[in-house]
Amino acid sequence: MTTVHAPLPAAETERRSGSAAGGPSRKRKLNWVTARPWLLLAPGLIILAVLMLWPLVQVFLYSLQDYGLREINTGKTNFIGLENYGEALTNPTLWTVVLPNTVGFAAVAVFTTVALGTLVALLLARLGTVWRTIVSSCIMVAWAMPAVTGTYVWTFIFDADRGIFNTVLKDLGLIDGSVNWFTNQWSFYAIVLLNVVHHGFPFVAVTVLAGLLGVSKEMLEAAALDGAGAWRRFWKIIFPTLKPVFSVVIILSTIWDFKVFAQVYLMPGGNGGNRSVLNLGVWSYVESFGQNRYGFGSALAVLLTLVLIGITIVYIRSLMKEDEL
Repeated sequence: MTTVHAPLPAAETERRSGSAAGGPSRKRKLNWVTARPWLLLAPGLIILAVLMLWPLVQVFLYSLQDYGLREINTGKTNFIGLENYGEALTNPTLWTVVLPNTVGFAAVAVFTTVALGTLVALLLARLGTVWRTIVSSCIMVAWAMPAVTGTYVWTFIFDADRGIFNTVLKDLGLIDGSVNWFTNQWSFYAIVLLNVVHHGFPFVAVTVLAGLLGVSKEMLEAAALDGAGAWRRFWKIIFPTLKPVFSVVIILSTIWDFKVFAQVYLMPGGNGGNRSVLNLGVWSYVESFGQNRYGFGSALAVLLTLVLIGITIVYIRSLMKEDEL
């Protein structure tokens, strides 16, 4: 006798056919695999959002207010829209002093830091293992030194009365009396440049050295046999190979040198006493905590952040276009 089976319900048929084809259950598994990296990153992203994104939002909200001691004491808000930005952008100090100091110094500092760090990295690559370790350890001391400590050291070196620099110049007969190098805008930022480059070049040197050790020695030797000098080998072989490394150190150096603060503020006159040496970071701090204009100071801080973001985006886009060619 032939057994007749009752037809399966539609839901059961769909479940079995789906399981056989790896349908819904496989899709659920793929969705879990796809979402797992984001779930692993979620705790770190939440911490970054709390520690970084929320303060940025708060600074932006303060920049839209006339926020001072009265608002701090009463807890009331006094929104004035974009008036702080309008005042900042129409202030002659921004265009004649602050921006030239900020942008000009950053450009010179980044170029000098990267150039010196690269030269030191090339030197380290030619040394043996023992001497490379010794020299690397010595230059890392400069990087490990806190910015505050380094600033006070350079301030002492160029001190008008007891500074080593003035003493040497007087002994050589190059100057007659003491010279205060911190009153002039150019000599002030020359000292700041020495401080920043001394503190920043070890990072560039060690980073570029790590990339140099991965460059093909056979290719460099072949280029040398073909008559290519050191300069040509660097630009034709080393630089193209280490382009991603240079991109990283240039972007980081740009960010650090644009928002340099302690190296300027702690110098004599850098805390606002000498208005000709103000940069964006110091001006924002002076207006906020010196004049109790927290809203205006926040607007300056937002402008500095926007400038940094803009420079980084433009630089990354230019690199991406070069890679596409």
